[in-house]
Amino acid sequence: LDTFLHEMGYVVRTAPCAADGLVAYTEQRADLIMVDLMMEEIDSGIQFVQAVRDLGDSPPIVMLSSVGDQMFREVPASYYGLDGVLQKPVDKDRLVSLLEAKLQQA
Repeated sequence: LDTFLHEMGYVVRTAPCAADGLVAYTEQRADLIMVDLMMEEIDSGIQFVQAVRDLGDSPPIVMLSSVGDQMFREVPASYYGLDGVLQKPVDKDRLVSLLEAKLQQA
């Protein structure tokens, strides 16, 4: 996705884990965040989202997950501080549409 988003003209910054992602975010706030549900631990993505929200920030946050549809059927994504969930493998057209919509709202 990094290469694809660069080719689409987006500036992308990546991090290998939630802790590094939070450091990167506090150094340079992002207009939009994409986070994986399962990083170094099963719920690292949710913990990362909560840490960003605890900073008082409200950038759109989109979660990527292979279990997203199952997880968010009973509890809405907004409960976790998310602005959207994309099921893996990610449909690139859907990704671009979601990013454009969320960035216009921000």
